[in-house]
Amino acid sequence: MAKGGSVYIMSNPGRTVLYIGVTSELISRVLQHKQHNGSTFTKKYHCTDLIYHEEFSSIQEAIAREKQLKNWHREWKWNLVKEHNPELNDLSESIGINLDYDV
Repeated sequence: MAKGGSVYIMSNPGRTVLYIGVTSELISRVLQHKQHNGSTFTKKYHCTDLIYHEEFSSIQEAIAREKQLKNWHREWKWNLVKEHNPELNDLSESIGINLDYDV
């Protein structure tokens, strides 16, 4: 059976930077970013807040969606995020991360 995957978008506290990633373990990956153990880019630009995510039944679907989103214009990416998260809140708690305990 194929393992599922997620596409996610992280941002910095000032919401000036977007980082798009893909993973088969969303909670673990977001925790890595929050603990500054994510990618070099997210460490450099302090992208610690999960502001968008999509779930897929296979990692291949998630990778295809990640590639699609990375080719989008910046404005389109922001519109997608705002459509699902108009307040641009950190969605970490909605996926099961306890910000008072896990980070």
